[in-house]
Amino acid sequence: MTVASRISGFVRDVALSHLFGAGAAADAFFVAFRIPNFFRRLFAEGAFAQAFVPVLADYHQGPKAVLQRFVQVMAGNLAMVVGLLSVLGVLGAPLLVFLFAPGFADEPARALLTTELVRITFPYLAFISLTAFAGALLNSHGRFAVPAFTPVLLNLTLIVAALVIAPQLEEPVFALAWGVFVAGVVQLLFQLRPLSQIELLARLRIDYKDSGARRVGQLLLPAVLASSASQINSLIDVMLASTLATGSISWLYYADRLLELPVGLVAVALGTVLLPRLSQLAANTDTKAFAATLAWGLRMAIFFGLPAAAALWLLAIPLVSAIFFHGAMTTNDVLMAALAVQAFSVGLVGMLLVKVLTPGYFSRKDSRTPLRFAFIAVLVNIALNLALFRVMGHVGLAFATSCAAVVNGSLLLRGLVRAKLVKAERLLLLSLLRSLVGCVVMVIVLVLIVPTDEFWLSSNLSQRWLQLGIACFAGGLVYLLVLLLTGARFAHLKHQE
Repeated sequence: MTVASRISGFVRDVALSHLFGAGAAADAFFVAFRIPNFFRRLFAEGAFAQAFVPVLADYHQGPKAVLQRFVQVMAGNLAMVVGLLSVLGVLGAPLLVFLFAPGFADEPARALLTTELVRITFPYLAFISLTAFAGALLNSHGRFAVPAFTPVLLNLTLIVAALVIAPQLEEPVFALAWGVFVAGVVQLLFQLRPLSQIELLARLRIDYKDSGARRVGQLLLPAVLASSASQINSLIDVMLASTLATGSISWLYYADRLLELPVGLVAVALGTVLLPRLSQLAANTDTKAFAATLAWGLRMAIFFGLPAAAALWLLAIPLVSAIFFHGAMTTNDVLMAALAVQAFSVGLVGMLLVKVLTPGYFSRKDSRTPLRFAFIAVLVNIALNLALFRVMGHVGLAFATSCAAVVNGSLLLRGLVRAKLVKAERLLLLSLLRSLVGCVVMVIVLVLIVPTDEFWLSSNLSQRWLQLGIACFAGGLVYLLVLLLTGARFAHLKHQE
């Protein structure tokens, strides 16, 4: 289901790049879309889930009626908070645009357009936050398919908005903003029937004094920062990019979308599965199984993450040109976005480690330790951003984000090693060595068979897709063959506690 979500997301971005390219309207929409998504990832999918799921695991040990009341209270409290935030966001749209894109202040027309788009898109925060809450409940019951598929509805809605509705409007970008709003409603409604099936379709009950709600609240504030370092870094990137050349925000967006494929397929999927499982093991004080589960997550991150990082670096121009180079996109847009892809690829493994290892802390209700690490990562990102963005432009912003992710992931890993929850076991070390060897051989093969940059910038779309398909198939096949020849077996990827 995550694969379906990512593929539909690529189709969505192909449609957006074709219609808007990397111009001023695209920059305005990506800022307007990023603002509610920033708060959604900060409070709903990120911090709220990390604080809510471990407490939910404790309630699963007790009577069903107590669990249901807890869910009612959390649903009511969350709906009240995100509803209020949505109202404040609509009213304070000009201030949000100034905070997220201060560079737009010198261009009143673009600032006004972005403000109007934010007023339409910001209520998406309320709908998608409740959707994420429903997804956490379903995941805790082992039902991962529906929450993983839900983003497909957003992508399909935006595709229809871009291809069908936008051409009929005087200002086409408004179709995308309304598409975001409608998608939020559709995604929430899609979760209701599955919730009813597990008897957790709760009526809203507001009670901030509830003991369970208070426990979640105690974990929530540090979790906001600890689980959302990447979102804070992304916000800083957009703020500084808004002061650079027109198109910088779009170049970073398209590059980030390519990065999101491995992050989404591997890290998000792993994090979604690991958090409820680790929370259950922590509640049962099963330390051995807890460590084995984390080790499995690391093996999966290594198996997928290392070749993905190498391929993103080497195939940056082929990927950007095959997916985005058509319609309003220019040759310069391809080159600029490809440079950002390479800078982001440096931090891919670090980003995977953050997603895989953070549940190892929150499942044990330890939010302070990852909070410290996240704070350090944000400081690293700010320092490097300020040092690089005037010299390297948007590429410096992407590189700073990568360095911050590596720092955060390394600190999280070191902390779990010290707690003896991650050990340098033989299978883990062998997996790392085999993947490194596989990546080296894969890179050599790709260097030999991938056409030059001139081909990707001058050939037609079908030729680019054909060559990219050959490169991806050959690279993946070589990587797998090297792993098999060095003794790896698919059984090593299985989770064994």
